[in-house]
Amino acid sequence: MMIDTSDTRQVHGPDEHPDAGPARASFMNVPGSPVETRRQLLVKIAWMLLWMIYLAYPVSRLVNGDDSAGARVLGWGCLAFFVAGYVLLVIFRSTRGMRPRACQAVVAAMVVLATTSSFVLGEAFLTLFIYASVCAAIIAPARYAVRALAGMAALIAAVGLLIHASMDNIATFALSGFLSGVAMTGLQRLVATMKELREARAAVAHLAASEERLRLARDLHDLLGHSLSLITLKSELAGRFMDAGKDEAARAQVADIEQVARQSLIDVREAVTGFRRPTLPVELAAARTALAAAQVRLEAAPELADSWPGLANEEAGALAWALREAVTNVVRHGEGATVCTVTADESWEASGERYAVLEIVDDGQGPGKSQPGNGLSGLDERLALVGGRLETGPGERGRGFRVRASVPLRTVAAPEPEAGSVQAGPG
Repeated sequence: MMIDTSDTRQVHGPDEHPDAGPARASFMNVPGSPVETRRQLLVKIAWMLLWMIYLAYPVSRLVNGDDSAGARVLGWGCLAFFVAGYVLLVIFRSTRGMRPRACQAVVAAMVVLATTSSFVLGEAFLTLFIYASVCAAIIAPARYAVRALAGMAALIAAVGLLIHASMDNIATFALSGFLSGVAMTGLQRLVATMKELREARAAVAHLAASEERLRLARDLHDLLGHSLSLITLKSELAGRFMDAGKDEAARAQVADIEQVARQSLIDVREAVTGFRRPTLPVELAAARTALAAAQVRLEAAPELADSWPGLANEEAGALAWALREAVTNVVRHGEGATVCTVTADESWEASGERYAVLEIVDDGQGPGKSQPGNGLSGLDERLALVGGRLETGPGERGRGFRVRASVPLRTVAAPEPEAGSVQAGPG
């Protein structure tokens, strides 16, 4: 993130590709995405261990209680094996995966340890049932999850009654176990939905790229098919004229062949240029994927991609480049950004010219003190080629970074009527 100290205009650093999300997201695993690195696994375990704070109840019972040495050894052993089973269940399910029977065996062992320690050391160890309920919700199929959690709540109540725990503690632990499990079940469904959404976004981007390839193939087929057929026909005519001794006619056909070939080369270059030119729908799909990997939510209206259907290819391509570069800066340099907003608008100049405006704003910490980079400098040049301009600076209230790209909305003038033509009037 950069700022020119001699100007108030602020820009991010030089970047050209918006696929830098994984580098930044390596420390924070996206919910529902598989754990791919050791750092992501350590972060996930750290968050999981944070919830182990509730084990303070059984630990306090072991430290401050007046139990025998054998009971304390049993309690510490049960607690250690319980935590180890809980951690291993999370680790193996996050990396290589565990077979359903192995998961069920781990959860069953956790229930046995919670029951045994509760009978030996008292109601403080009923806390372990809450973690067992969460694990049961993780491994249970969705249609059986509520039944399994209700069974766990009943087991907590039964064990609490058998060890003569207070009714308040029994109700608290049973309700906490059930609600924690229900919350985990909802989270599991949310994770599955997020995974499907990411796959759908990737599919949309792939389909957009495939559609562009089909357009290129169709254009090349139409252009080259017609041109090559014409070149073949004129080559045959030139050969016949040469055989008949009509050199002038043959030269005319060869000149036509040269002209057709040159025009075909121009048409092919234009078709390939259109294929390489980015489009707003494709860049929006790519932006969603890149920002999601960087833990940034993209807010853009669904109709944004079709905001200017009559916009020329060069101007539309320049706006697509602006979106790509702005997203690149958010992914790589938008420290603290959680939301990236993309809006489309139109503005009128004092001269009466109308402009299409694309604005990209994030809510990060804003740029640092540096010189402008090559990324936005190149974007400024692209916009200047089509008569547009680039404006950059802080967002609202000095928070985040704003990129505003404008290109002219040129209307095609109606053709002048030819001299002597008759225009039909009313009636």
